[in-house]
Amino acid sequence: MPNPDLDRERSLAGLSPRRAAAEDASSPFWEFDRDSWSKLASSMPLPLTDADLERIRGLGERIDLQEVETIYLSLSRLLNLHVAARGQMHRMTRKFFEPLEENEVVPVPDRTPFVIGVAGSVAVGKSTTARVLRELLSRWPDTPRVELLTTDGFLYPNAELARRGISDRKGFPESYDRRALLRFVSAVKSGAQEVRAPVYSHLTYDIVPGAEVVVRSPDVLIVEGLNVLQPARPRSDGRFGVSVSDYFDFSIYVDARTSDIRDWYIDRFMKLKTGAFANPESYFHRYSKLNEDEARTLAGEIWDNINGPNLRENVLPSRGRADLILRKSADHATRRIMLRKL
Repeated sequence: MPNPDLDRERSLAGLSPRRAAAEDASSPFWEFDRDSWSKLASSMPLPLTDADLERIRGLGERIDLQEVETIYLSLSRLLNLHVAARGQMHRMTRKFFEPLEENEVVPVPDRTPFVIGVAGSVAVGKSTTARVLRELLSRWPDTPRVELLTTDGFLYPNAELARRGISDRKGFPESYDRRALLRFVSAVKSGAQEVRAPVYSHLTYDIVPGAEVVVRSPDVLIVEGLNVLQPARPRSDGRFGVSVSDYFDFSIYVDARTSDIRDWYIDRFMKLKTGAFANPESYFHRYSKLNEDEARTLAGEIWDNINGPNLRENVLPSRGRADLILRKSADHATRRIMLRKL
């Protein structure tokens, strides 16, 4: 279906789908380079400061205000257009159901939250992407309440992982309480006034007993995690269930070459060794005692045995299901943007 608002944005920037993106009739995506993409928000002021970025930047993630201005301003504008279009569709649907509402046959609730999924590998920078988008979207006048949920809170506690014999599979799909995650996102999307989720501690590497994050009727909910774009798995009777991505209004995959992500993971591990791992309460405190060569070797082994296989087997295959793909180069800068055709 044509989107006049999006076409108008491209026209204002002097672009069209044919001119702005690599033309491939067989691809479901338009592909943009940095320069073309940045022009889609060339007239917008940058609402973030260096202090804002320092607060939300992930460990080891090299992102600056230039990257925000070049990539994320346009993305926030695109998402704002999608939120507005969804609101318009809701109003039209309410009008459509008016004859039945009068008889209380079909009660139509107020507009429910717009849900955005952000997926990608460990160490690729998806958490920073999600936090930057939260900051930018909350500055749009029609979406002041933006909540961010990481799926880490839905990992099974370490004791349960041990009971199931999958302690070395943390981050793989089977290590998550998928039913609880589905119930959470479903409740938010259905318009529940208050929904609670567990809290995960990266210090103790475990679920925090009794701790909760509370989401209260946001305008936008961003759900960030490794496996959020995975399709539903078949049931024993051959039918397919529901996946968390079924509740997404828009989805983003943060992408890069696997070799680059591996290097970023090792670099992050080395920063943690002298940072968070040095805390005696850290689950990984023992790693702080390793020398540099030992730490780099261990980080590479963890990647090769856990994170790398999970990326290849589970995370990367879901990339093609995203509405938008941000492709990073070795310097962490986004070089290509792939937007699903309308």
